Amino acid sequence: MAEAVTPKYKRVLLKLSGEALAGDNKIGLDIPTIENICASIKKCVDAGCEIGIVVGGGNFWRGRSSPSMDRARADHIGMLATAMNALAVADILESLGCVVRVQTAITMQQVAEPFILGKAIRHLEKGRVVIFGCGTGNPFFSTDSAAALRAAELGVDMLLKATMVDGIYDKDPKKFPDAVKYDVITHHDILVKKLQVMDSAAAAICTENNIPIIVFDLNRPDNILDAVMGEPVGTLVTKHKN
Repeated sequence: MAEAVTPKYKRVLLKLSGEALAGDNKIGLDIPTIENICASIKKCVDAGCEIGIVVGGGNFWRGRSSPSMDRARADHIGMLATAMNALAVADILESLGCVVRVQTAITMQQVAEPFILGKAIRHLEKGRVVIFGCGTGNPFFSTDSAAALRAAELGVDMLLKATMVDGIYDKDPKKFPDAVKYDVITHHDILVKKLQVMDSAAAAICTENNIPIIVFDLNRPDNILDAVMGEPVGTLVTKHKN
């Protein structure tokens, strides 16, 4: 009998952008795309990995609809968008056989649990996928910041940031053909070089709490599984380069 393969990272926090859930439509939900993403997450769970997920909301709402709109209100609308995405991902994961709990940073008890750290950890220990909606629950903070915060609170082994490019570059590879990709980079480099990996608040949380990050391309959903298993995908962000 073949020896069972165990994940390199026992507990991870996966950050999914809202745009990733829209597929080629760029807006709303593309069910086949989400099914492919969830199938890879299911493989990670089956391998014994504990997974928390933070979802963005950019496929439904991004920023203010007009310059005069109150920033806090606009951010609250965005939080509700992430709750819709969390429920959609939960539904598809459950259809694949995963046990899922949705926790939101804004109380909406009819549809989700309120975020309670102890409960979230207990769910993970029981093999349940926990999806975190509504960001941090506070305006002026991005879902990247929420992902970094939850990663710190949960004590994860790795923060997985799924993007639409295959790692971190010294400049935007979509605009500059000569952009250079980093295989390994430090938290300090992200801050000093002002690389557009995540906002400065999220980067600071990861730096202060020494949370390693893998930034990878979600166009191939099984990169999630490969990252969990320790395969070289994307760019690894660590405290020190080896």
